Amino acid sequence: MSFKSFEEIVQFAKDKEKEAVEFYSGLAKNAVFSGARETLEGFAKEEQKHYDMLENLGKAEKALADYKFKWIPDIKRSNYLVDMDDPKDMDYADLLRLAMKREEKALKLYNELLERADREELKNVFKMLCQEEAKHKLSLETMYDDYMAEQGD
Repeated sequence: MSFKSFEEIVQFAKDKEKEAVEFYSGLAKNAVFSGARETLEGFAKEEQKHYDMLENLGKAEKALADYKFKWIPDIKRSNYLVDMDDPKDMDYADLLRLAMKREEKALKLYNELLERADREELKNVFKMLCQEEAKHKLSLETMYDDYMAEQGD
């Protein structure tokens, strides 16, 4: 990634969040299990919140005032999976794998943005986004492990 300005970085992140909203909304429509559908719809709403926060970075401090930062464990399940491209004709396990990889990449992006941020309020925004993506990643990895256990894996 090579960006000429912080604004380009933020625009890139906004574009990725918009993609994530569409991705999770699409997965939710095709989810077989109602619990998975609700989880995916929740992820779509969370990604929309992330987009809105990036859209209004100057007002983000207000959203962060009540935010509780905490450590989110990383079970690293997605770290050992290959990248997948096209969600068409994927089964449920493949969709979860694809979603895990997307969250892994989002987490990496926000960690990079955190390193590049030069103002404390921006660092806090990116710390919050790192935590949110880490929660999504952990949730998806847990869903995947549970699903695979049900399948006898």
